Amino acid sequence: MHETSGSGDGRRRSRWTREQAASIERRHGNVAPSAGAPEVDPFPELHIWDTWLLRDPHGEIADVDGWRLAFSLTAPADLLPGKRHDVAEIRCFYSGDGETWHDAGPVFDGGALGQRQWAGSALYDDGDLYLYYTAAGDETADKMTYTQRIAVAHGGALTASNEGVELAGPWTHETLLTPDGEWYETEAGSRGMIYTFRDPWFFEDPATGETYLLFEANAPAPERPGDDPETSHRREFNGCVGVAVSESGDPLSWELRPPLLDAVEVNQELERPHVVVADGRYYLFVCSHVHTFAPGVTGPDALYGFVADAFEGEYRTLNGSGLVATNPPDAPFQAYSWMAFAHEEEVLVQGFLNYYDFAGDSLDAIADLPEADQRDRFGGTLAPTLRLAVEGDRTRLLGALGGWRIPTPDEPLPPADGSALPTDDVLHGEVPAGGAAGGYAAFLGGASGGAAVSERDETDGRAGPSEDDGDGDSGG
Repeated sequence: MHETSGSGDGRRRSRWTREQAASIERRHGNVAPSAGAPEVDPFPELHIWDTWLLRDPHGEIADVDGWRLAFSLTAPADLLPGKRHDVAEIRCFYSGDGETWHDAGPVFDGGALGQRQWAGSALYDDGDLYLYYTAAGDETADKMTYTQRIAVAHGGALTASNEGVELAGPWTHETLLTPDGEWYETEAGSRGMIYTFRDPWFFEDPATGETYLLFEANAPAPERPGDDPETSHRREFNGCVGVAVSESGDPLSWELRPPLLDAVEVNQELERPHVVVADGRYYLFVCSHVHTFAPGVTGPDALYGFVADAFEGEYRTLNGSGLVATNPPDAPFQAYSWMAFAHEEEVLVQGFLNYYDFAGDSLDAIADLPEADQRDRFGGTLAPTLRLAVEGDRTRLLGALGGWRIPTPDEPLPPADGSALPTDDVLHGEVPAGGAAGGYAAFLGGASGGAAVSERDETDGRAGPSEDDGDGDSGG
């Protein structure tokens, strides 16, 4: 159980195992309150989804002359929600009080890499702005493609005054990372329902000062001699949390390192990985979908998490199974793309309001609804901000703040007694089986037409180290 990953650096890779994931269940403390229709939608002309906050090198929310900035993937609201990924562009919003937000407009005026841009992170370092993003698609191709690479934009100007915030180019866009085929599966080598190499997130380790980029990827898990068909199919579900390091601290120079954690035979997508440091521990969070779990394992659309005593691990599953926060059974797709950050003694979790008025087993069924219903059931704005207590290897939800609520650093939060959380007697509802290629997976794999898409507890809790598979594939 403690063999090395085969990477040659002697570091053990943590693994989310099928045994751990088998104990995933909704329970009091991991199910968010029902959100309903958005109470606040300051930008009804836009679909707004994956969102990240501007941070300083130490991970704190950056203060730019009294303003805090958020970057989001956006598309026009008159577009069918399921088609927004085709035209996603990064837009900037800013707020002085963490409650009232203003639109600074699209960040890039042409020149960005890819056919469209997907999620990333933003670093504000001594007045310099670095926007890490996913370059999705080959901008030189005649047709839409789904290749992904890690990119950065830098050199733009960020100016702030009492009146607001402005971003202006010119920007320099660079490709930082592409999959190597050894630690990270290439698109050509992928056997899974969807290929991933995206969602860069900047992190500086407070213990060492070393700087990293985390990202979502797939660990190579090819067919092996002697595998039966079921095992071979399970290995197509091979999500991992990738990492690159900047040895010099230069935010533009990165080298790939082996994954921090993999979920081979458990889950295909570990989206938007990020770390919150609390009480000296490293909490690694990812988002994932019901349909990206491997056959024989079930889990809802949710925020999942792991904890370690050092950045490089070894990581243990939070709450035994890894499940941290999910949607209520009567609205299993109400929110997604959660991003956690520390505030006072709590961890706050910001996400976006997805299909808040839909209780089907799969978002594939959304496509059967009239287009007006598809739009009416989709939030397309920020969801209520969840409040999370973190205590060692355990977490529990405390309640929620309103949508678009990102409290200022010294702002006290109202008492949380958990009264708004669903009770045990309503936490029914069987989680559908995973392993069905549909929804978001089908869309990103090239599905055409106007179909709607989804968004993108007991073992001892340890996310087990990768076991050497004996075939030189770096542990799976």
